[in-house]
Formats: sequence, structure tokens, C-alpha cells
Amino acid sequence: MTKQERTSERLCAGALPDPGAVDNIIEQASDIAVMVDEAGVVSGISVSPECPSLGCLDHWVGREFISFLTSESEEKFTARRREMLGDPKAVPRPVELNHIDNATWEFPVRYTLHRVTGQGVLLLGRDMQPVAEVQQRLLREQQARERDQQRLRGGETYYRVVLEASETPMALVDPESGRIRDINSAAAHLLGSKPDTLAGTAFAQAFEGRRRGEFMEAVHGAAQASETKGVEVVARRNGRIVMVFPEFFRASGDLVLLCRINLVDEKDASGPEFTQALAALFAASSDAIVLTDSKGMIRDANEAFLIMADAAQLRDVKEQSLSEFLLRGAVDLKLILETAAKSGRMRSYAAQVKSIVGTRAPVAISAARLRHRGGDLGFGLILREQTPSDYPAAEGAVAVSDEAMKNVMDLVGTASLKELVSATSDVVEKMCIETAVQLTGNNRVAAAEMLGLSRQSLYVKLRKYGILNSDSEG
Repeated sequence: MTKQERTSERLCAGALPDPGAVDNIIEQASDIAVMVDEAGVVSGISVSPECPSLGCLDHWVGREFISFLTSESEEKFTARRREMLGDPKAVPRPVELNHIDNATWEFPVRYTLHRVTGQGVLLLGRDMQPVAEVQQRLLREQQARERDQQRLRGGETYYRVVLEASETPMALVDPESGRIRDINSAAAHLLGSKPDTLAGTAFAQAFEGRRRGEFMEAVHGAAQASETKGVEVVARRNGRIVMVFPEFFRASGDLVLLCRINLVDEKDASGPEFTQALAALFAASSDAIVLTDSKGMIRDANEAFLIMADAAQLRDVKEQSLSEFLLRGAVDLKLILETAAKSGRMRSYAAQVKSIVGTRAPVAISAARLRHRGGDLGFGLILREQTPSDYPAAEGAVAVSDEAMKNVMDLVGTASLKELVSATSDVVEKMCIETAVQLTGNNRVAAAEMLGLSRQSLYVKLRKYGILNSDSEG
């Protein structure tokens, strides 16, 4: 029979015995059997001994069946009985009724209704109390689980509040991966960063010159030592020397490292307010700020640089060479880093920044060598975008003199344009060489790279134009 041919009629096949010929069918087929006459009065009742919770119900006989039902079940039974009596051929659907007895005792029973010709309706029921008890247990377990979850959320809230309010810089570290699981603001500010930035990163990356494996071995050794022992390290972002005091503890079966971080020399501490102010300045500055290692690889950058480079997030530029974002690439970067490394700083170097999508912007770059207690922290660079109004005549800038311009103008009419261009090419070449030498601070190697010349060719042209004087020789 297909789904479309399905009807409400009961499937019957083969031969079934006459119910009257089957012994104890009522007792075996139900936990409770109730005979209700045509007037709705209970004329007979049978309760299975397997259901002692139902009790003795012989006092139901001679009383209306609906007097032992709740108001909701009374309506359900009346409607189902009316439906069955109205259509003698219809097979009544089972109905679940809730009984009440002695005003306080209530129990559910699932009944099937059967017509008995000339006598009324026979109700065969199954006690639903075991099912209801299971449902009640499930409900109580669910409520208990919800209470446990609320307690866990409350505990998590307490933990967060206490960790954040603590003035002791602390970090929770996974002993196996070496990554920071959690860190409070005091520790993040001490390391020159933010909690959200450090969470999930390798703990060793927060310190200068420490490999993850070597650093975690030192931390594990200090945590297992019988006496309190710390690991002295230098914070990568601000150069502070700090001492890490680790200790193991176990939570929910997992081993965790609690690391307290203290400054080695309190005299060098400018206070958390100063650290917070620097972090806020770095984040909110309208000028692009970039921190690189000693080779010019980007370690950190603020939002202004990400906008200038058309980068969506820090990881798009991190660990890339800054030369990737300079129009003259390695030439600019080498000149900036060499000058800053030699003199400690460099200011207002004119360059062009190229973004990830290829747009360009003129900038003035100032750079400084970052050192602390003899440790090399790399370089810090500020890139300020320039507009035409920001280009005043620089001190010592190369300009074409009036006499040179007059000499060029006097040649007009005496020779062809090609000859004029050839004659004036020396003037242009000298101007370009002088400009390159000034931009590079008389660094001839960098000037040669900027002009695309070999060092020998540059020396020849310097002597040709008299730029190589006695001072520069020295």
C-alpha cells in the first residue's frame, strides 16, 4: 500500500481468535480497566497487582467517572466519548487522562476506548507514572545542569574580576604549547602591550632574544625548583628587564603555569600610567608608527600605518620587510637603518610609501635606534604623510642658480634642441648627484644605489663636477 492509499482503517490479515476465547485478556492488556456505562457511571474496575501505586480503587464503582478526572482531562474525555458515540464505525484514538483522588493524589493514565454493545465503554489504560517520573528526573537533572552552568559562569566572572583587579602582573601559560592562556592588564602594560594582543600568543615572543624551546625549559626548571626561582628576561616591546616567577597548579586535570612578572629595577619603572599613556599614544596617533627588528622586519604597527598600507589587520604586514612598503624598496630601508644605527636617529627622510593595492603616498620618515641596557630592540619609525604645502625649501637643498639658467637661455637660437639638451645634461646630472649625496648624508654607497650607479662611476662623476672636496675625502 502506497502512502497515498493509506487510510485510518486498521490493517487485518489472516485469522485472529475471538477475544472472548482468550483468557485474562483485559488483565494482561492493561494496568487498569474501567467499565463506564452509557450514563457515564463506573460499573466495574480492575487494577493490576503490578501497579501498587494506583492503590485500591473499588470506591469508584457506582460513581461518575469524570468525578475522578482533572478539569482538563474531563473535557478531553467528554469530547473523545462524544466523538466515539457519534460515529460507531470510527476507531477512537488513545487519550491521556490525569486522575485525582482524595483531592491530593494525582496520576496519569493513557487509555484506549472500546465499545461494548449495550453496556457502554471499556477503558483499557497504561499507568504513565513511571514515564512521568523519568520525565521529572530528566527535568530535575536539566535544572541542576543549568544551575551548575550558572555557578560556572559566576565563577568565571569572579575569576575575571579578581585577575583584572589584581595589581600583581600575572599570566597563565600552557606548559606544553608555551602559549598565553590568559593575562591581566597589569602584566600586559608591563610588557608594553594589551591583554587581547598577547592572549593566545607564544609567551617567549613577548621577550627579546629568547627562543620558545629554550625559554620554556628555563621556565619549567624554575617552576620545579625547590626554592623560589625566577627567569630574567627583557620585554621585547619596551625593553624593560623583568623577572618571571613561574609555578605549576592543576585545574580540572590540566597542568597550568602561573607566572608572576616583576620589574627587576623599580627605579626604571615609570609606572603603569606612563605605560598606558605610551600604549594609547601608539594606538591613537594619526602618524604611522612602525616597530622593526634590526633587519627592518615589521614587528608591530599602529592603525595609522595599516590604513596607509591598505592592510586589513596587523598580520597582513607583520614579519614582512618594511622595504615592501617603500617605493625605492631596499635602497630606502638600507639608508634609513644605516643612518639611524650610526647616529642613533634620522629625521625627515623624504620617501614614498606604496600600499598593498599599489597606491602611493609621499611621506617624511623619522627613525630611531631602540636600545635598553645594552640590548638591541630594533628600530622605531614614524611615517608622516606629506602634502605639497609640507615641502618648504630644505636647508642646503640643491637649486639652479640664476647664472646657470642664464647660460642655458643664452644658448637658445645658437644650436638645435638636441644640442641644447646635450649641453644642459651635465647641469641636470650634477643636480641629481648633489641631491642624492645630500639625501644620503654623504653616504656614497647609498647614493650610488639610489642613482643606479656603481661606486666607481659615482666617484668619477663626483670628481668631474668638483663635488668631491677635501672635506668629503676625509
